[in-house]
Amino acid sequence: MSLPEFQLLQPRSIAEAVDELERRAGAIQILAGGTDLIPSMRQGLFAPKYLLDIRAIRELAGIRETPSGVALGALTPLAAIERSALLRKKYPVLTAAAAAVATPVLRNMGTLGGNICLDTRCLWYNQSLTWRKSCGFCIKKDGDLCHVAPGGSECWAVFSGDTPPALLCLGAQLQIAGPRGTRLVALADFYAGTGEAHLKLAKDELLTNILLPAASAGMLGAYRKLRVRGSIDYPLAGVAVAMKRKNAEIEDVRVALTALDPAPVLVTGIARALAGKLLSEESAELAGDLAAKTAKPLTTSALTPEYRKEMVRVLTKRALLSLN
Repeated sequence: MSLPEFQLLQPRSIAEAVDELERRAGAIQILAGGTDLIPSMRQGLFAPKYLLDIRAIRELAGIRETPSGVALGALTPLAAIERSALLRKKYPVLTAAAAAVATPVLRNMGTLGGNICLDTRCLWYNQSLTWRKSCGFCIKKDGDLCHVAPGGSECWAVFSGDTPPALLCLGAQLQIAGPRGTRLVALADFYAGTGEAHLKLAKDELLTNILLPAASAGMLGAYRKLRVRGSIDYPLAGVAVAMKRKNAEIEDVRVALTALDPAPVLVTGIARALAGKLLSEESAELAGDLAAKTAKPLTTSALTPEYRKEMVRVLTKRALLSLN
């Protein structure tokens, strides 16, 4: 499938990029690694008149320690996140999640910002134009029917990024540049919770940095992922876990899920339920039960919702016990 025609724009600064986004809002897409956008354009899911290639903006890449934690440029390759000794020491849940993305080649191309802004996916959406036309299209693209929940008016395509649940566990913030200046937003508030327009990001705004707080540094971390193949595939369920101990007892624990809803979600109640306990089969089982109650998957993939929900329980338990 060939690409549609487009004009390539290559700004050299954040200010130039924001200016292009503002002037061409609605007709432009941002190109970073391109590992998700280009295949989607080949499928006819996007046909922008302009592609904004931001790869030449050097200030958007890199891993930097700051007085308040660590700042990660949105253009930082996932492979660099995976291999960073600093992040492996201070924020291991993030390096584990980055290492689970696709394959080494794709991690070399794909960026952290791109993984955070990943388009939502669905069995009925990520198909060729001919296939989608035969089904009458869907709410997310060209139609008014959700094949996942036919009686509803909302899109349930799922968010499938691997790194955002890890970032949720760490309490990450996002730095966003736009024509009105720069703003900070908690990652937890960045997603709209609907599969169609899933990001709270204006058409003239650009994600520039991801900020990890010093308060989360040193937490143990793990990431577990359900997929059909051992590599390449997006998660059909993903669980990130970050934990802090004090005198062998659990002081703090956070669990976040991906690939089950239109947004990654932080499981509530786990820190309170496990505080003061030892990490054991019983406490890990309790965390798995709470995570499974939070998960509400629908038929957006080839695997059944029931199986994916049960695997959330299993993956949560495995991830926690791996921290022993």
